[in-house]
Formats: sequence, structure tokens, C-alpha cells
Amino acid sequence: MRVLGVDPGLTRCGVGVVEGTAGRPLRMIGVGVVRTPADAEVADRLVLIERGIEQWLDEHRPEYVAVERVFSQHNVRTVMGTAQASAVAMLCAARRGLPVALHTPSEVKAAVTGSGRADKAQVGSMVTRLLRLDAPPKPADAADALALAICHIWRAPAAGRLQQLAAAQRRATAPVRLPKGTR
Repeated sequence: MRVLGVDPGLTRCGVGVVEGTAGRPLRMIGVGVVRTPADAEVADRLVLIERGIEQWLDEHRPEYVAVERVFSQHNVRTVMGTAQASAVAMLCAARRGLPVALHTPSEVKAAVTGSGRADKAQVGSMVTRLLRLDAPPKPADAADALALAICHIWRAPAAGRLQQLAAAQRRATAPVRLPKGTR
């Protein structure tokens, strides 16, 4: 499984590609940050993010895109920019027919460190260890993008099985509909 992780942001949008399967060693394919100038218009910044993500999709051909789920913050301006960058990532994936998974920050932290309250340094340290890197990716947005991809690789099989079970249960408990006139 090859996953592009996206840590959305208007100034720095972390991107990282990880390949592997749950229970096996993972391999980092690439990591980086799509940057935009803080003084540029928001619409122009979103175009730059789109171009950057499209370039990553073209170059690395992921099968899935994992994006950090936007959560409520006290700073509405920050959350709006994050949500807009997140939407651009989802749009780029959807155009290509790639499945998109949203993971909360605490879900990602718990997946890679064992604690949903881990700090950025702990996430970076575990990403470094899990991917057998020489040093933590910089800036933290890049490490967070890799953590998103790792989280998705590890959690996707279980989530898929849960979805299949739920669908089977819905089918099993669905009322039987008889053709008209046969009651």
C-alpha cells in the first residue's frame, strides 16, 4: 500500500509518502513541504498548494491519500486556512479517483506513539524510528505527514473489515420486502 499523507496548512502543507503493509517494515518514499508566501492572497495560496499536491501525486502515484481531519481550534483564522488546504488535498485525490481517509491528530499520535497526547517531538522521534531514518524530518509538518501515512497503513485494514461487517449486518437485518400483492 502506498499512501500520501497530507498535514494541511496554508503556509506549510506537509506531504509524505510511505509504502508498506500493517505488520511489516515500512518505507519512506518521499517527504517534503508545500510552502506558500504568507503575504499572498488566500486564493493564490490555495492554487500553489494544489500544484504542489498534484506534483506529489504525479511523482509518487499513491493508492490512498490520508489527510489530517481539521479540528476546532481557538483561532478561527487558523482553522479556516487549515480546512481550505485540507479541501484542496481531498479535491486533488478525488479528481484521480483516489480514496481519501481523514484521521484526527490524536488518532495519528496514538497510532505512531501509543499516546493520543504525544507532542511533536515524540511523533517525530517515532516516525524516525519506524521508517529507519537518520534524523527526524524537518519541519514538524513533514514528520506529521509521514505519521498520517503510517497511521493509515496500520489502521486501514481494520477499518475496512469493520465497514464490511457493518454492511453485512445491515443486509442481514434489513426487512424483507415482498413483491406487491403477495402479502
